[in-house]
Amino acid sequence: MPLNIDGTIDGTFQLIGGNFTTAGEASTQLKLKLSELGVDETIIRRATIATFEAEMNVIIYAAAGWLHYYITSRSITIKIADMGPGIENIELAMQEGYSTAPDWVREMGWGAGMGLPNMKKNSDLFKIDSVVGEGTTVEMVINFP
Repeated sequence: MPLNIDGTIDGTFQLIGGNFTTAGEASTQLKLKLSELGVDETIIRRATIATFEAEMNVIIYAAAGWLHYYITSRSITIKIADMGPGIENIELAMQEGYSTAPDWVREMGWGAGMGLPNMKKNSDLFKIDSVVGEGTTVEMVINFP
């Protein structure tokens, strides 16, 4: 696995809205990379949960998005940017169980309102910015022990 000049390992995944057949691919690939690097299982679990929740939010709500990750010797940073409707009330969206998922998504078993809370819970640093009508950007950092 090649290192960048600054010693980081990074990757990017394009996410397509509505494409549930690829749901989980980014989190699975990231999990494999972290395992190959010998990262602690607890960190791998946290990163995988946070990444999967981010993937699902893009697939459910946005037309498309990108998930980028950066791994250093001290942490992993995961950034997700989408071209979606944006979030009108971030404080409300951060509450466990709050969901704006359409019925057809709920019928598939998704949209329980735990995505953003789970991303925050599994991150050491969590930042979210959203512009209604333009999209949402989330940055999560998980520090290594």
